[in-house]
Amino acid sequence: MKKIAIVAALAALSASAFAQSSVTLWGRLNTSVESIKEGTNSRVVKMVNNNSRLGFKGTEDLGGGLKASFALEHGLNSDDGKATNAAFWNREASVQLAGSFGAVRLGKWTPGSYFATADYVSMHNHDTGNSEDKLYSGAGFTTTNKIGYFTPNIDGFSGEVAVHLGEGAAGEKRSTDLAGNYDQGPLHLGAGYSEQGDAKQWGARALYELGEITIGGYYQRADEGAAGTKAYNIYRLAAMYTMGASEFHVNFGSAANNSTVAGVDTSGKQFTLAYNYNLSKRTKVYGFYTNLDKKINSGDLSSLAVGIRHNF
Repeated sequence: MKKIAIVAALAALSASAFAQSSVTLWGRLNTSVESIKEGTNSRVVKMVNNNSRLGFKGTEDLGGGLKASFALEHGLNSDDGKATNAAFWNREASVQLAGSFGAVRLGKWTPGSYFATADYVSMHNHDTGNSEDKLYSGAGFTTTNKIGYFTPNIDGFSGEVAVHLGEGAAGEKRSTDLAGNYDQGPLHLGAGYSEQGDAKQWGARALYELGEITIGGYYQRADEGAAGTKAYNIYRLAAMYTMGASEFHVNFGSAANNSTVAGVDTSGKQFTLAYNYNLSKRTKVYGFYTNLDKKINSGDLSSLAVGIRHNF
């Protein structure tokens, strides 16, 4: 009887522990077949990975409103099954404590200043693959060895402050990333700032929903901080029209010249026209045409694509 009682007690404790914590496997496979012309090369047909990923995330309720959580995210090439780079958890590896005070996070993750601006405006394919925003500047962005604080949501506003530790590595400087978002009904606003050494950028974004029509855009001022470069302006405008399961997208972006070298012009423009058909909340088929026109011809790109995206 004592053994039965002990087993029952352990089972009860185990059930309680599982009730207070959870681990989720999730991911996205996003693959397209595209007719691509890059620079002066001949047009070719390729299968393209659009930032596919596999992730694990978990939360434990510690009581008193305090929660511990983690996130591990691996980027993979859905066209050949290989990792996107040498780091296995190349997209995120972080641990976090959250409560009424907000949240403190340690590890590696994508800068909040990017999510607050360019990513939010890229509605047609989540700023991935060949139709991603090719003009947005990552000046000052750092993803690794970070300490971050996330504010609680207060009447639609949330913020993030993150510091990258230089750790004394040769040439590795400490960096700062700031982001703020405001979401209230149909209005969505965002702003971000990042800097590392002489490289820095700031941007602001606005998006508004008018029934079936959503319009948005961002403006960015960036300075890469490298020799032969100067501060320059980037902007993007985007619109989406929904009709049942169909989405029609158009966006246009432009970046000014950031070179101080005589005769060198790095300016460019990008135009994308896209169509999505949502088979479910998790699966869509899509097609797009994107064209990147750079003054430096070797940077030109155009692609006509059809693809499938599935979230799980």
